[in-house]
Amino acid sequence: MSSPVKWGLVATIKAPANDILEFAAHHLELGAHRLYLYLDAPCPDAFDVLKAHPKIRVLMCDATYWKRLNISRPVKHQVRQSVNATHAYGKRAEVDWLAHIDVDEFLWPELTVHQALAAVPHNILSARMRPSEALAGDNSAFKKFIPNGPERAAVVDRLYPRFGRFLKGGFVSHVAGKLFVRTGLADVEFRIHNMFLGAEMNPGTTDLPAVDLCHCHARPFDEWLKTYRYRHAKGSYRADLAPAVSHDQGGLTLHELFMGLEQQAGDQGLKTFFDEVCADTTGLRDRLEAEGLLALRDLDLTAKVRKHFPETG
Repeated sequence: MSSPVKWGLVATIKAPANDILEFAAHHLELGAHRLYLYLDAPCPDAFDVLKAHPKIRVLMCDATYWKRLNISRPVKHQVRQSVNATHAYGKRAEVDWLAHIDVDEFLWPELTVHQALAAVPHNILSARMRPSEALAGDNSAFKKFIPNGPERAAVVDRLYPRFGRFLKGGFVSHVAGKLFVRTGLADVEFRIHNMFLGAEMNPGTTDLPAVDLCHCHARPFDEWLKTYRYRHAKGSYRADLAPAVSHDQGGLTLHELFMGLEQQAGDQGLKTFFDEVCADTTGLRDRLEAEGLLALRDLDLTAKVRKHFPETG
């Protein structure tokens, strides 16, 4: 009898202690064999708790760390994420599969992650989890991923009559998802949504439909607004990302759309967008349900933290 598939996650994290512990506890509950957590900023309230857990490897990405890697600390956080994920992959393999995700992303398998990965054919080197995006409430309601195809644009327009044309698949954040990669391969480099084997991107890849990636990107408006400036300048709403519809067809990037809404009506302009696309309202739930795209999922994170980190109280 073959041994069970072992899987792990790597994440570069700059977040409050409770967010980090929730992320770790959720994935320990799912059966992660290793969590490689790279703290992009000090978090003393979480560090010792994480370090004490036998399935967690936690590193502080301070000046000493970057000196040990013999590189200058990358300015862009996306580059730091890729470097750290590649560093974790390059360690002696403790798992059969490794995925690179963010602290606001939570795996949601139909059965178990072990079973999903065990079913992947041996010639497949990477498997892509598609995202579901949380409505901005208590992170219990999610928009399901809409596969690319001729019906996607019409569905998105029905869901979001005013702003749908500016959204890729109806999401404010990414639709690309994240990859599990088989370990033990030579010359692997991670990116945010992809991997390279030498010069080739994503060779031997497939989708992993039995595992969703629940992305808790949007919080209630006041909290969302606190992260908006950074995202607009450097993150998921930055200027260099492509629009959902090309400019010559009247499209705008989210960066351009948000800038225009702000110029017209300030924060209230942004809230108009937020209320249609992000807010956890009865109207949006009803529209999603009518399209078969509403997923209700209780992550139950507080209970998982109590179970896996009882010393935190």
